[in-house]
Amino acid sequence: MSAYPTAFETALQAAIDGKTKPLGALGRIETLAARLARIQGTLKPRAKTCSLTIFAGDHGMAQAGVSAFPQDVTRQMVANFLTGGAAANIFAKTLDISVSVVDAGVAGAPIRHPALIDRKVAPGTANAIEEPAMTDAECRKALEFGLEIGRTAQTDAVCFGEMGIGNTSSASLIAAKLTDLPVGALVGAGTGLDNDGLLRKRALLEKAASRTPSHLDADTALREYGGYEIAMMAGAMIGAAEEKRIVIVDGFIAGAAALCACAIAPDCEASFIYGHRSAEAGHARVLEALNASPLLDLDMRLGEGTGALLAWPLVKAAAAMLCDMASFESAGVSGPAAGVSP
Repeated sequence: MSAYPTAFETALQAAIDGKTKPLGALGRIETLAARLARIQGTLKPRAKTCSLTIFAGDHGMAQAGVSAFPQDVTRQMVANFLTGGAAANIFAKTLDISVSVVDAGVAGAPIRHPALIDRKVAPGTANAIEEPAMTDAECRKALEFGLEIGRTAQTDAVCFGEMGIGNTSSASLIAAKLTDLPVGALVGAGTGLDNDGLLRKRALLEKAASRTPSHLDADTALREYGGYEIAMMAGAMIGAAEEKRIVIVDGFIAGAAALCACAIAPDCEASFIYGHRSAEAGHARVLEALNASPLLDLDMRLGEGTGALLAWPLVKAAAAMLCDMASFESAGVSGPAAGVSP
């Protein structure tokens, strides 16, 4: 239900219906345009600029074999992001979107690069299969760093991506504890596990899930099973929503962060646009829990914010429709005849 008064909703619907088109002819673009108007509280929503922030962090679970890739890949991919070589960089460059990279908790020595934003909470989490991934203080610090990043964003819309070997396992456990679903229903191949690897991953995550009660609040789920990049992304979503930014939510791991953000600060969900439906097994369940209808379904499961980036042109077009498209009145075009269904 909209938080805006009936007068605003009436004017918004009239603005959409009064454009030079049959009623409802632009389908979900009209729904998207209305959501943008509500996010910003105006009939002329602004969607001219967009940024991507990629949060990187390592997971102790990676050492147990939950991923097809070694943990060092997190660090290597951070270098790839910083030199512009990843898919997220290429999509962002094509769409004129700025990219920032945050070290939320990459294992190993500090990464020295002038473009890297250093918000390292610790060099990777503990092994959540055996013990809590982080302490209360570490979890709060990650959330607070994220809040700051979200609140200080300078663009109309924000996309948040992630990198962290093992983080589909973390997302599966977080989602299971917030939705009361069995973790096995949320486990997918992640970076490309074969059948044996997937069976091993499922067994390890079921062991991890058995450490704690079946349902946890968001703060506890993040502390027990989260990654610093996931907690920081959840905080960034909340911070950006507080500033009435358009938050384009990416795939499975971003979806788990969104679940946490909505549980911690329920009002933030009103600012969320769901970019795509990931091919990762658990994402459909997460979207159901969020009551979300993503804009795209491209069989992608990369992360990095790539799905959110590809949704940006639709967001931009929906805002332009509401702001710039002529009305029947302004264009001198006759509307539907009285008493005739459009």
